[in-house]
Amino acid sequence: MRFALRRFYTPIKNFLLVIVGTLILAFGTAIFILPFDLMVGGISSYAILAKKLISVEWLTIDLVITILTWGLFFLGLLVLGKDFALKTLISTVVYPIGISLFLRLNDPAVLGGFFCMTNHPNSDLSLIMAAVVGGILIGLGCAIAFLGGGSTGGTDVVAFVICKYFKRLRSSVVIFCVDGFAILLGVFAVRDLTLSLLGVFSVLISALMIDKVFLGGNQAYVAQIVTDHPEEVSRELIEKIARTTTRWESVGGYTGKKHTMVMISFTMRQYADVMSVVRREDPDAFVTIHRAHEINGEGWTR
Repeated sequence: MRFALRRFYTPIKNFLLVIVGTLILAFGTAIFILPFDLMVGGISSYAILAKKLISVEWLTIDLVITILTWGLFFLGLLVLGKDFALKTLISTVVYPIGISLFLRLNDPAVLGGFFCMTNHPNSDLSLIMAAVVGGILIGLGCAIAFLGGGSTGGTDVVAFVICKYFKRLRSSVVIFCVDGFAILLGVFAVRDLTLSLLGVFSVLISALMIDKVFLGGNQAYVAQIVTDHPEEVSRELIEKIARTTTRWESVGGYTGKKHTMVMISFTMRQYADVMSVVRREDPDAFVTIHRAHEINGEGWTR
């Protein structure tokens, strides 16, 4: 009974985490980033660039974001496969809708202009606060979505597609370059050094938020799983996480019973997937997760 409840509860919890995280991301972008044209990388920055380069009245910023979001989703589906696309599907649906809804809050006539920061008397202070709060909300939203095992997709899709064909490249470096390219273009498109620097500052804040919220700030983790079903757990981890495992026999200090310990190293984005496999294959397994200071070897540094 408990096993059945866990199998029912975990997908629902992950589903809600991805939705909540995506809505927070959309809120932070729509209220604090887009109104000030802050270049923080990702789809929002490319949407700002497109809007400035294509002066068409009907082409609104939220429409551009919707087109880019779904375009990258289908690119990921075609090149990276359905497994990757399924992880980004929820955010692909929720993010453009959230952007469109939250942008309406920027209207001075809505809620007495409470969320309209661009018309505030202290405009300079509003700009700084937008960069700080926007960065916090974007980082928080992404971290919560990662905790649910989802992905916010966006320009990450471009980076993963590049890495698929150029396997020597590290995805984190390519993601940085793709977002950095948007920020660099923004310097020339926006033509405001202050806005560009505040955008970089906002990116740093969001990165710190992701780092701290998602299990305390390290990119790599090691799980030690004491289980009586090592074959099933190990096989599923290798198939679902695409990372190998190490197994050795262990003995309970109190009971004296023999068990098997399965060890696996993984990234922060794979945390929810690892826990999902363990709960599904052996809900009674004892799991310890450590933050790794450094991991070297095949699949990490080579």
